[in-house]
Amino acid sequence: MNNIHIIIVFVVTLMATGCKDKAQPMVEDDHQGEENQVELTDAQMAQTNIVIGKVEKRKIGHEITVNGMIDVPPQGNISITVPYGGFLKYTEMLPGSRIKKGEVIASVENPEFIEFQREYLEALANNDYLKADFERQQTLNDENVTSSKIFQKAKSMYLTNQATIKSLESKLRLIGLNPSSVKNGSISTIVNVYSPINGVIREVYINTGKYFNPQDVLMDITDASDLHVELKVYEDDIHLLRNGQRIRFRLANAPEEWMEAEVFLIANNVRDDRSITIHGHLKEKNEELLPGMFVNAAIEVEAQEQYAIPEEAIVRFEAKHYIFKSLGKRKEGENTMNDFEMLEITKGNEEEGFVAFDFVDETQDITSMEIILKDAFTLLAKAKNSEEEGGGGHGH
Repeated sequence: MNNIHIIIVFVVTLMATGCKDKAQPMVEDDHQGEENQVELTDAQMAQTNIVIGKVEKRKIGHEITVNGMIDVPPQGNISITVPYGGFLKYTEMLPGSRIKKGEVIASVENPEFIEFQREYLEALANNDYLKADFERQQTLNDENVTSSKIFQKAKSMYLTNQATIKSLESKLRLIGLNPSSVKNGSISTIVNVYSPINGVIREVYINTGKYFNPQDVLMDITDASDLHVELKVYEDDIHLLRNGQRIRFRLANAPEEWMEAEVFLIANNVRDDRSITIHGHLKEKNEELLPGMFVNAAIEVEAQEQYAIPEEAIVRFEAKHYIFKSLGKRKEGENTMNDFEMLEITKGNEEEGFVAFDFVDETQDITSMEIILKDAFTLLAKAKNSEEEGGGGHGH
C-alpha cells in the first residue's frame, strides 16, 4: 500500500512540474505581444490632439530616379573674340570671376586700329566737298548747263563716300570704338572689350602681352541666370515623361539639399545606349551651381493612387519609421483604456504633406484598421516613458 501511495505522489508531482513548464512560455508570449503596445485612458486622450481614422488613398506622384548635370543653353555660353586680333594689353579676369553686362573685361592693342580711324576721318573730310559738288552739279543739270554724265559722276562719288563712312563707323563699333569720339579727334591704338552679359568667367585662354588672331577665343563667359538641369532618361521610362513635370535634384556634395526644376524640353531621338536627354528649368536661381556639376535627380511622373497618411502620423524611432494602429477600447477597473500597437512601415513618395507607405509586416490589412492620423509623437513619448519606468511598451 505504501508503494502505491509513493507512485501516486510521484505522478502528481511530475504532472505539476510539466504543467508549470508548459505555462511559462505562455507568459513570455504575452509579454512579447505587448512590447510594441501602449495604452491611454480616456482622460489622457482628452489631453492630446490625437485623431484616429481610416487610411485613405490619395494620388501621389510617382518618381523615376535619374542622373545628369548642370548645363546652360547655347545662348548662355558666350565666347569672347576681337575682330582683327591684336595684343592682349590687360585683363584681370580669372575662371570663376563674376561680371556684369558692360563691364570692361580686357584691353586690346592693334596698330591696324589707327588705320581704321584715319580712313574714317578722311571720309568725313571728303564728305563736305563731295556733297557740295553733288548739289552744284545737280543744280547745273536741272538748268541744262552741264551734261548728265558729269552730274552722275558727282552723285556716284558722293554716295560712295557716304557708304564708306557708314561702313567705317560699323567697323569702329565692331572693335569697340565710338565713331563720335573719333570724329572729335580721340584716336587710340587700344580698345576695351566689354562683357555682353551678366555672368561668370568660365575659362581664360590667353595671357597679357600675347598676340591673338581674329578667330582666337580670349575667354568664355557663362550666363549663370540661365542654368538648367540636363538629365539622361532610359528607354523604359520615356513614355512617362511630359513637359511641366516636377524635377527634384541634388548635388553629389550636398545630398541633403534638394532643389527643384521643371521639365521644358524632351529630346525625340534615342541614343545608342537607349536613352534620351531631357532639360529642366530651375525654379529658383542658385549662384552656387556651376555648369558641369553632376546631379542626382527624381522626376515626378504620372500620379498614382496609393494609401497615404499625414506626415504627423509617422514617428521615427531607432532609425525606423512607425505608425500606431488602434486596437480599440476596453475597461480596466473604473477606467476606459485605449490600446494602440506600434507597426513598422517603409515610407514611399511624399506630396503636399502626405506620405505613401507600406507595412513591413505584409500580413497587416490596411483596409480594416484605424490608425492615429495626428499627434502620433505623443504616443511614442508615452511608450518611451513606460519603458523607462520598467513597464515595457504597456504603460498606465
